[in-house]
Amino acid sequence: MPLVVRLATPAEHEAVGRLTLHAYVASGILTADDFYAEHLVDAAGRAEGGEVYVADLDGVVVGTVTFCPEGSSLRELAGAGEAEFRMLAVSPSARRQGVAEALVRRIVERARQLGCAAVVLSSQPVQEDAHRLYQRLGFHRTPDKDWSPVPGVDLLGFRLPL
Repeated sequence: MPLVVRLATPAEHEAVGRLTLHAYVASGILTADDFYAEHLVDAAGRAEGGEVYVADLDGVVVGTVTFCPEGSSLRELAGAGEAEFRMLAVSPSARRQGVAEALVRRIVERARQLGCAAVVLSSQPVQEDAHRLYQRLGFHRTPDKDWSPVPGVDLLGFRLPL
């Protein structure tokens, strides 16, 4: 079966949350007891404030991303006319198979459907593989979108004009 990107169902939210946290921990981005872990596992909460997509490969959810359109309570750096995505995560066993790219492409498609002028995101400096993906898909580093949610956590901004 091909890779399918679709909205997560409520029955999948718990597993999606666990996958998100596991992917971040496996990448060394954070530890399981990090303050941000509770946000990563709360896929149901993200679904209330945005759109949670999953990548389904042969009936198994192997990736996820949260789309934050205008009006979403989850937006952190998007301005007027911009969409944002957050919490892109791929199971370590499914990496290097185009999962992250398929999820980001779905976000861009959704933003275009809504008539957004751009898609923005923030990423930690250590996420270099993700940065290469974003740049390959046309995103540009946007230093004026850089920010720090808490002391010691610096995030880099990226933007794709649509």
